Amino acid sequence: MIGLMKNRRQFFTLISVGVVSLLLTIGLRVLSDSTVVAQSNSNLLVSAAASLKETMEEIKTVYQQSKPGVNINYNFGASGALLQQIQQGAPADIFISAGKKQVDALEQAGQLLGGTRAVLAKNRLVLVVPKNVAGVTSFYQLSGDNIKKIAIGEPRSVPAGQYGEQVLKKLGIFEKVKTKFVYANNVRQVLAAVESGNADAGLVYRTDAKISDKVKIVVVADEKYHSPIIYPMAVLKSSKNAAAAKDFVQFLTSEQAKAVLTKYGFLLP
Repeated sequence: MIGLMKNRRQFFTLISVGVVSLLLTIGLRVLSDSTVVAQSNSNLLVSAAASLKETMEEIKTVYQQSKPGVNINYNFGASGALLQQIQQGAPADIFISAGKKQVDALEQAGQLLGGTRAVLAKNRLVLVVPKNVAGVTSFYQLSGDNIKKIAIGEPRSVPAGQYGEQVLKKLGIFEKVKTKFVYANNVRQVLAAVESGNADAGLVYRTDAKISDKVKIVVVADEKYHSPIIYPMAVLKSSKNAAAAKDFVQFLTSEQAKAVLTKYGFLLP
């Protein structure tokens, strides 16, 4: 009799342990599924320099092959204008600038999520003219009578414009050509002005010239004449999707993302 009762106790103990284990397994699975659902419903807003448009759109496609539920939206524009938007409280999860000082400003203000800042890529500044124009072979010829309008990014908000001014000043021709400047709100507007013939020449990034079949590169600016052209990126502390934002920033340093950057002519850091 005692043996029978002992066996019963062991039997019920085993059942109890089994039930608890099953409940724990179900609970963990539900928790895991909830995490997956939360990740799959993530929405990210990336404020990025206009010169990254085609590249970032393709990277998004590659990224969503493994993370189809992460919805990525872009806000492309001049780095200075994007900085101002963020400083004024506009929503953004990630900021990618075409210049160092814009991200520096956010870091100094304590607006970046610690440990997320990295350099995405590098670029080169080039002088372009419409494809059918001949005879322009250097920056010095910008002061000639045949060049009446020079498209350049507004230097207060467009890094390409800042780099362009630096080059022209180093070459000693800035004062001679500044009256010819046609200012644009971002580097893609500079490219469009040259493509349309509304400007006789323009200062853009090499990657911008690469995507156009209407302009040609006259000369690539020597890097010693301007500040380093780098694209720093970081997750903003105000992001409501920090985990997903960090994952995307990490992906941007992956071999897959690097392949796309290289395809569009960017230099790897």
